[in-house]
Amino acid sequence: MKNNHKFPYRWNLKDAVFTKDKGKVFSCFACGGGSTMGYKLAGFDVLGCNEIDPKMIEAYRINHNPKYSYLEPIQTFKLRDDLPDELYNLDILDGSPPCSSFSMAGNREKDWGKEKVFREGQAEQVLDTLFFDFIDLAKKLQPKVVIAENVKGLLLGEAKAYVLQIYREFEQAGYYVQHFLLDASKMGVPQRRERVFFIALRKDLAGQFLTSLDLFTVAPEINMSFKEPPINWCDILDESDTTETLSKLDGELWEKRVYGDSDLCDISLRERNILSRFNAKFLYKHKPANTITGGEQCVLFDLKRNRNTTELLKCGTFPDDYNFLTLKKEYLVGMSVPPVMTAQIATRIYEQWFSKI
Repeated sequence: MKNNHKFPYRWNLKDAVFTKDKGKVFSCFACGGGSTMGYKLAGFDVLGCNEIDPKMIEAYRINHNPKYSYLEPIQTFKLRDDLPDELYNLDILDGSPPCSSFSMAGNREKDWGKEKVFREGQAEQVLDTLFFDFIDLAKKLQPKVVIAENVKGLLLGEAKAYVLQIYREFEQAGYYVQHFLLDASKMGVPQRRERVFFIALRKDLAGQFLTSLDLFTVAPEINMSFKEPPINWCDILDESDTTETLSKLDGELWEKRVYGDSDLCDISLRERNILSRFNAKFLYKHKPANTITGGEQCVLFDLKRNRNTTELLKCGTFPDDYNFLTLKKEYLVGMSVPPVMTAQIATRIYEQWFSKI
């Protein structure tokens, strides 16, 4: 396939050249460092992270060797009075605050305000307020730009009231904020993945960029339209590893597949009148891969097997030599912003804002 993409979807940490000359970044809710790797690919210097999950931060530390890393809830991290001066002079504060109540796969509005717990033994907490804790941290540190990634469901239904509150909180913190619904498959990522990105620029830096969005709204102009050609499943297919075989039942269902089936559940309903295997999604060779999630199985429509590890890493634009330690690969990659997606956004911010300030 001809390479028409700004960043590679297959790469290695040990061979990558990170220039670190575009600005300084700190990452919250850092997971294993998907966003961190994106900023590094774009030439930024990532100083460190805040993360609540001990297994995730262990993976972050071994892969990224951060200058600063804090294993604690953001609710206590934002109150620290011993943070280094570098964190008060950031170019970008990055974060992906969990808002699982708004996920398309969740109970949405029914779960607002309920305590929830993620995997890996974290303490229960009300996840819906974490976004506002993150904005509190931004108000304290006053970085030039704040970037917050979240689920598409945040823009639907009654969740819009939550978005309005996010805008109000950023306004009170001293920022102009905009949100963009972006699709990773248009950004050089071999995966369909729609996510909302809130991008906020500090008001004292925004003057030269301000433009009218409508009769009542002004915001700093920035182009976040991406139109890179899709990378289809056939482009990343790796036939050297065929060990991801199907179970006996899945194999029997696969044999009865019909073009257009979304998952093995379609076949199970058609052939057995049983609702099952709905999380075993088909991958079609002339389409980008499905959104990676921690609990989903991906079955090749044209080959009788599951997606293998090399294909998973390509889909997530994770480096081949990433050390997952004991973490499940699908879970960590699925929880992470694809590095190339972050690299694209960070590059636009540098080119359109930072290079002119």
